[in-house]
Amino acid sequence: MQRHSASPASLMRSMIKNRRLLFDLARRDAVGRYKGSVLGIFWSLLTPLLMLTVYTLVFSEVFKSRWQNGGAQASKAEFAVVLFSGMILFNLFAECIGRAPTLILTNSNFVKKIVFPLEILPCVNLFSALFHGTVSLIILLVTEWIVRGSVPWTALLIPLIVAPLCLFILGVSWFLAATGVFLRDIGQTIGIVITAMMFLSPVFYSITSLPHRFQVLVYLNPMTFPIEQGRNVLIWGQSISWQYWIVYSIACILCAWLGFAWFQRTRGGFADVV
Repeated sequence: MQRHSASPASLMRSMIKNRRLLFDLARRDAVGRYKGSVLGIFWSLLTPLLMLTVYTLVFSEVFKSRWQNGGAQASKAEFAVVLFSGMILFNLFAECIGRAPTLILTNSNFVKKIVFPLEILPCVNLFSALFHGTVSLIILLVTEWIVRGSVPWTALLIPLIVAPLCLFILGVSWFLAATGVFLRDIGQTIGIVITAMMFLSPVFYSITSLPHRFQVLVYLNPMTFPIEQGRNVLIWGQSISWQYWIVYSIACILCAWLGFAWFQRTRGGFADVV
């Protein structure tokens, strides 16, 4: 069985060497899902707009929900913006993780090709999700400017929030993609796990609205930090909590390395199973 290097240097070399292939596959994946539809790529703009409309109607009109921040209560439109900001970051995670367990199985034709860099498949998945996330982010900022009259300068810090989150997503994706080849039940249960994580993440509610004994559990959720910090920089105009950002980034780097190491260690057996 051929041994594949699990060092970060080998990963960087592979991504640089195959950067054209990586971006071509990501573009094909991002655009290909709309192939044959009447509106085409316009769906990438229409979908988040529809989501924002539904969130506004359901949570502000049906559930009469309001968002408390520093004692001030957000309006209906502001609540939709706050909610949507959390959903953008969580959807980035959910889209990648939801596809990860079957990533190798659905690209089994690549497994038989010795020269194909299988390790870039989770990266392709991530870049495709980032495209849709960027479109949603633009819609969010435009809506925020219309609703609130301005966008805080701290919104420029959002890439620093997304970067460690991407490393975390890659680490989990590499692990699930490799494990999903041998344990295919993961593909059947991952949807349940993602749904549970969504409701255990501060997407639809503020952490401060929870009883103190439950707040600790929510903080242990790896999606809590990027959602809370992303909302702070995009909506409330607050800077990043740098000390927590450093700890979170180190944890995400470790997660990415462990996931990649597991992928490289097990990839030699993919062809036998697929």
